[in-house]
Amino acid sequence: MSTVSIGVAGAGLIGRAHVLRLQRADGARLAAIADPQPAARALAAEHGVPVHDDLAAMLDKEKLDGVIVATPNVMHMPQALACIERGLPVLVEKPLAETLPNAERIVEASERRRVPVLVGHHHRHNPIMQAARAAVRNGELGRIATASALTTFLKPDPYFGTAWRREPGGGPVLINLIHIVDDLRFMLGEIAEIKAMGSRALRGFPVEDTAVAILRFASGALGTITLSDSAAAPWSWEHTSGENAAFPKTDEDCYLIAGTHGSLAVPSLRRWSYAGERSWTVPLSASRIEIEGADPLDRQIAHFAQVIRGQADPIITAADAFRTLAATLDVHSQI
Repeated sequence: MSTVSIGVAGAGLIGRAHVLRLQRADGARLAAIADPQPAARALAAEHGVPVHDDLAAMLDKEKLDGVIVATPNVMHMPQALACIERGLPVLVEKPLAETLPNAERIVEASERRRVPVLVGHHHRHNPIMQAARAAVRNGELGRIATASALTTFLKPDPYFGTAWRREPGGGPVLINLIHIVDDLRFMLGEIAEIKAMGSRALRGFPVEDTAVAILRFASGALGTITLSDSAAAPWSWEHTSGENAAFPKTDEDCYLIAGTHGSLAVPSLRRWSYAGERSWTVPLSASRIEIEGADPLDRQIAHFAQVIRGQADPIITAADAFRTLAATLDVHSQI
């Protein structure tokens, strides 16, 4: 297996997470970092790779097989296009872009140049999410009737000391809800219609602190999303999945999927179905889907390397991520 050389643009929190995974990856290596901040120079020195002030310099001076774009959202479109024009596969952190027109430019360039663009909706690489999707898609639950998603947690007061987090666009819909929208699309298919409302009553900031949405899926299933970053509650992917050690894990679930032949709770993967007669007066049998856990960011890097080598198609393309962004912005526009 050939080792691919990958450059990372952006040395912030998520960029550092990618750097760490590249340093321990099989079949991929960290080739360079692009970021003008002094912390990026220290990070590059720590890992023994070159550092450049910007992406253009890294592309000009390094021999790369692919690039990870982990810069602020407004930089995603120009940096993705720069990579595409050079024929370099690119993994763009979510969201694909800050606006739909800019996201559409990435989709169009990727398809026109036939250069793979992956998007960092990393939950899709988690074995939990993949097992849940399989249970839905293989008909194990029958026809899906409803899905309920909870993402309720408490961001501390100091978090809002940064001004942009108190203003429209800095709230949990665009920062957190986009993950839930993509999770539901991945498990249940396309969203055909959305109705939403939001509230700013708890913190009193111009930005929303709570939102709810009702979804109609193309399959006919209905879904709900309940979101708040001001609730002392344990029901979020961060707190239930154990994916990120920074968040204390609970034994709760954040997604409940109900079908005509069975139901599933995620991330516990607890499953309920009837052993014989199907009736609400008959006890349900409980079981659990067993999986082997893995770090989704590690798996995302391995998948990116496979795509670069032509061994796999992207799990989430730019066009797919565009639909997640569109649905999220639809919610935001209604609140």
